[in-house]
Amino acid sequence: QVQLVESGGGLVQAGGSLRLSCAASGRTFSRYAMGWFRQAPGKERESVATIWGSGATYYRDSVKGRFTVSRDIAKNTVYLQMNSLKPEDTAVYYCNAKAPVGGVELDYWGQGTQVTVSS
Repeated sequence: QVQLVESGGGLVQAGGSLRLSCAASGRTFSRYAMGWFRQAPGKERESVATIWGSGATYYRDSVKGRFTVSRDIAKNTVYLQMNSLKPEDTAVYYCNAKAPVGGVELDYWGQGTQVTVSS
């Protein structure tokens, strides 16, 4: 059974930093995309950052230059380093991993971790 377990959320003042971690178990995602989504109250879930098996990365415009996504393949873990946090970064952050199962790409999700940035 695949599980994604996030940690590292919390309350921080604007301008501060947090590091989120997501440890995967049940299968290896080293060849596939892993990343982070977030959902603020009353808003739709949005993609924040993704890292592919090749090491290529994607960031949404609002976090470019502030957030860094990385992965430790040996630990089957993906990280999100968040610097210069802003109140608008407040949301529940979800870890996501994609992998093929029977020729179909499936999405796996963590339970979410709350990030609150105070002004």
